[in-house]
Amino acid sequence: MDVDKKMGIIERCVEVAWSLRFSMVGIQVSKIKKKKTAAPTCKLLAQRSQKEDGVNGVTEKCFTKYLFGMYPELATQFYKYVHKAGKCKNKHIPLSTFRQQCEKILAMLDDNVIIDTYVRMFSSDDDDNTVTPDGLRSLLYTSYKLSMDHYPEGPQTCLMINKTLSAVVNGCFNNKDSHSVGFVVRWLEEHCHRLIFPVHRYCVHMLATRHRDMEAHVESCGLGAGLELATPVLERGAWQAASALMPVSRAWLLAGTAPPLYSRPTQPPHQPPGGGLASAAWLARLVCAVPSHWVPLYAARDHGLGANRFLHHTLAYRGPTLVLIQAEEMVIVVCSPQEWRETHQYWGGPDCALIVVCPTFSVVEHAPKMLYLNTSIRGYPKGLRAGSDPRKPLLIIPEDFDSVTFKGVPYPLQNIEVWGCGDQASRETQLEIKKWQVKEAERQRSVKLSAADWIEHPDRYLLELAGRPQYNNSAS
Repeated sequence: MDVDKKMGIIERCVEVAWSLRFSMVGIQVSKIKKKKTAAPTCKLLAQRSQKEDGVNGVTEKCFTKYLFGMYPELATQFYKYVHKAGKCKNKHIPLSTFRQQCEKILAMLDDNVIIDTYVRMFSSDDDDNTVTPDGLRSLLYTSYKLSMDHYPEGPQTCLMINKTLSAVVNGCFNNKDSHSVGFVVRWLEEHCHRLIFPVHRYCVHMLATRHRDMEAHVESCGLGAGLELATPVLERGAWQAASALMPVSRAWLLAGTAPPLYSRPTQPPHQPPGGGLASAAWLARLVCAVPSHWVPLYAARDHGLGANRFLHHTLAYRGPTLVLIQAEEMVIVVCSPQEWRETHQYWGGPDCALIVVCPTFSVVEHAPKMLYLNTSIRGYPKGLRAGSDPRKPLLIIPEDFDSVTFKGVPYPLQNIEVWGCGDQASRETQLEIKKWQVKEAERQRSVKLSAADWIEHPDRYLLELAGRPQYNNSAS
């Protein structure tokens, strides 16, 4: 091949390479252009405000009515925050200012910025850098209400919600009247920062997609069709309905507190054909997939309190578990990221955690190798323990399971519940292992011994010690 042909081939290759590069740049630009924007929703809100209130801008009345009709407290705090951030002089918010502030909220990606924004949104009316217990309670209740309204099996209620929220608020404020925004943000980041994210997801979803319903003249009071928020689905049944230690509100709290492993989604939410918006389905798949089912494995109140009962119902479950321990008014949760096993050493991955959920909520410790379970190995402490320091474990339950020592203080042990947080296959595998164990035990009981086997069998020696030296002597 001559030089000219070679040069022609090289030039054509270069041209193809450049065309591919420019096409990829075009794809990136098109992706940027398709990012979420609040402009259509802001424009329609301004039109409704002009038509209904005669105001050039966005009024709180229309904002609440068409965007957050189901959550008036969220609407009030959101509108107040945008009004103050935009330095508005009138009661309404100019369209350009409203759009600018909404775009800033849609563009937030950093977790710390998101938490700080919503804590400030629910801060004191007198000082936007001060948070009161009522403000934090209102923010947490909004998150809880959103999660329960979008529960995959339909809206839920929980009679224990006030007690659950009080435990969190008391854990943050410790009987103080107020804290700075920075303090509350740091406390939430340390203990339960994921509780705030459903509020942000919902706001982003409504700002980005609500204009479609408004254009179609559909007033669904801000329900947000197609949006599902990450709330663990508790396996239903008579046993779960009577659960003393895992009401739905506590499951919601633990899902936002325990490492994500325990509420990790297993599949995207189902979108019915022809129902909901495409953008809503996309958002739900992206950040709001339905997590694994939480299944009850053991309850001392129903199965008996004891180490053998705990082992029988908990071992062989090859998935993460939550062990809820009740001692008087205190409820402690031991988070195990893997299957429980008996050993004389401390074990567990980085997602081990020890949490107090009642009466004052706090994450006590989150570290690897902090779990211990031994009921049979001699020469080592027996019972269940938790804590990263083996010389001074934070939680101690002796082998007879009649008491619990937490941070050096002994309490009577009243109840234990174990919940499996893995997928359905983990539970099915455990049940299959139990069935095999039962069959194996039955087979062992039905084995017939020969005369030679009986001579050396340990049971013969035990019978002789009991005073039957001539028992079955003919067999020998």
